[in-house]
Amino acid sequence: MSTRIAFLKGHGTENDFVIVPDPDNVIDLPPATVAALCDRRAGLGGDGLLHVVRSAAHPEAEEMAVEAEWFMDYRNADGSIAEMCGNGVRVFARYLQRAGLAVEGDFAIATRGGVKTVHIAKDGDITVGMGKALLPEGQVTVSVGERSWPARNVDMGNPHAVAFVDDLAHAGDLFTPPPFGPASVYPDGVNIEFVVDRAPRHVAMRVHERGSGETRSCGTGACAVAVATARRDGADPAVTGTPVTYTVDVLGGTLRITEHPDGEIEMTGPAVIIAEGEIDTDRLRAAAR
Repeated sequence: MSTRIAFLKGHGTENDFVIVPDPDNVIDLPPATVAALCDRRAGLGGDGLLHVVRSAAHPEAEEMAVEAEWFMDYRNADGSIAEMCGNGVRVFARYLQRAGLAVEGDFAIATRGGVKTVHIAKDGDITVGMGKALLPEGQVTVSVGERSWPARNVDMGNPHAVAFVDDLAHAGDLFTPPPFGPASVYPDGVNIEFVVDRAPRHVAMRVHERGSGETRSCGTGACAVAVATARRDGADPAVTGTPVTYTVDVLGGTLRITEHPDGEIEMTGPAVIIAEGEIDTDRLRAAAR
């Protein structure tokens, strides 16, 4: 007998997600099902899926339940599991607000990248505490066609390679992952950002997200870009004692990234829910074959 499951659709700076509320963690979401839901022609369409589960009900999050009631079980569009998604956290928070499970102000969300603090402002923007960036040593190179660039290795709970280019068109179509090396630096793949300067403390980027291809925005990527750009510019809040803020233009809008002297990074931007409905599980299983 077929059943119906509820879903919503939302986006943050046009990084879009299928949202599946499942407080008790009873819905089976194998990779093929997630990929079918995220398919832009045969499914609902999305850069990823936000599985909304109570932390206490999920084995990967139950230890975080004391700090955060809700766990963002995030999946890439191909069905693979990811550690974190900055835009996804904002959309996840907007869903909780819409569902009456959170209100304006501060609260916490559990992710595979740790517990993230969230602030919903009265003006509607959402700020997410993204944690601290790690800057592993070692030379990294990314390539597109005949061009190659050195890239800054930045870990935001998920891996990033940030390359500064003269023109964003040099990134190519980003349908497939740009080659990088050495391969041992990113054994599980990497998100790759291509960056150009717009003005002082203002950059623009394009990104290939691991498991999703080019997306209209990437929150952890924007944070990685801001940190890499700050270090390139000689700005380190841990040294100066002064926060530094960068405006990062993505294809789907603009994000504001602030790095504080203690290393904590905050990302601020919009998040909206655009649709909701139900999907028949029989049709979903057929699409996943």
